[in-house]
Amino acid sequence: MKDEKLEKIHFIGIGGIGMSALASYFILKNKKVSGYDKMQSPITEKLKKEGATIFHKDELHLIDNIEKIDLVVYTPAISENKQLKYFQENNFRILKRSEVLGNISNIYQTIAVAGTHGKTTTCSIIAHILKVSNQHGACFIGGVTTNYDSNFLFGKGDLSVMEADEFDKSFLKLNPDSIVLTSMDADHLDIYKTEENIQNNFVEFTKKLENKRKLIVEEKINPLFQNNLSYGFNEFNDLQVLNVKIINGCYQFNIKYKKEIFDGFSLKMLGNHNLLNTAGAILSCLEVGISLEIIKNALNSYSGVKRRFELHLNNTNFVYIDDYAHHPNEITSLLVAVKEFYPEKKIIGVFQPHLYSRTRDFLNEFAQSLAVLDQLFLLPIYAAREKQIQGVTSSALLELIKIENKKLIESKFELFKDLNKEEDFLLLTIGAGDIDLWVNDILKYLKTR
Repeated sequence: MKDEKLEKIHFIGIGGIGMSALASYFILKNKKVSGYDKMQSPITEKLKKEGATIFHKDELHLIDNIEKIDLVVYTPAISENKQLKYFQENNFRILKRSEVLGNISNIYQTIAVAGTHGKTTTCSIIAHILKVSNQHGACFIGGVTTNYDSNFLFGKGDLSVMEADEFDKSFLKLNPDSIVLTSMDADHLDIYKTEENIQNNFVEFTKKLENKRKLIVEEKINPLFQNNLSYGFNEFNDLQVLNVKIINGCYQFNIKYKKEIFDGFSLKMLGNHNLLNTAGAILSCLEVGISLEIIKNALNSYSGVKRRFELHLNNTNFVYIDDYAHHPNEITSLLVAVKEFYPEKKIIGVFQPHLYSRTRDFLNEFAQSLAVLDQLFLLPIYAAREKQIQGVTSSALLELIKIENKKLIESKFELFKDLNKEEDFLLLTIGAGDIDLWVNDILKYLKTR
């Protein structure tokens, strides 16, 4: 795909986190960008300010000069769509988001971050380090970074970092120079069917690297590979995190790299899982030649990703954290971190299950992870791209969760009514659906308390 031959690009599902980053890339390349998304959002409004023409109705007549479109980009999350059908029937050039990202990965020295958990945080840390070092080219992040209020960074450097999404086997379209692999847990079983299949596809992705020393894996999955690099807390790793302390609400730690110990590293994000994500990011940046001093300084200024352990309120009576966790293992990691930093607080969770298929496939695992909460408010399942599956409901999940203080709710006003009875607690909103639309109102409510 030659950028210079593209003048007008149309996105179907432009408001998605991956699609919007691509749209920003082409806008900065001085291309004419238009797009459709069902929902108006802060992301679509930001793209409009950048220069994109966006509409929210699936109507062909809204597209200016439709015959001059050089490329149509779509996301597999879109199902029935008049525009996509028209472009297909009229032989327009149409590519999936992953195919376009794969073409861009050939332009740069690309670090791909893959895994069922930890991709976005690891990717955002790498992107921040690349930017601080002034070596960043195009950085595609699967979440909105707090430092830049963006999921896309663009510079004049040769290094790129891309989130390698396993959904729909999208990551197999990328052509990276190095890979950070954070995890290979069972997920997206609607596509992969079994945990073995998803692991096989991750392994297939790593085969894109001729030099296995360019593969950087988290310590728990290291035994599944050979001749690669690894990171974690154990001594056998190529990069080891050690001497971890909690000082003034953040981690202070050392690293061991090439048999030498370096001190003075800090991280504001909580949880051992985020220390692991940071270790993977550090190792990947060291391997592309960025100095330890630059990496250390970048970590000092790193502020995290929105909806990844995002601390909205922290006062004497109330703590409020919002998190994107939507898999049982992610919820477990979140709650372990919360209890480590706030051991005296009553933990109240508001959880919105994401996808009927995921809820069905991990029903017992969700029940176990959520049982760690002191109190639970459970929302209806967020369907996203799926149709309802008979018998798969939040009520069925609630019944399996072995805590006494649990309740189904459908509105934030039900939540506030019950919270009025509580005086000292930590509140978590958890999920990958649209529960983030509650965040501002919850924050206002807690501040009035």
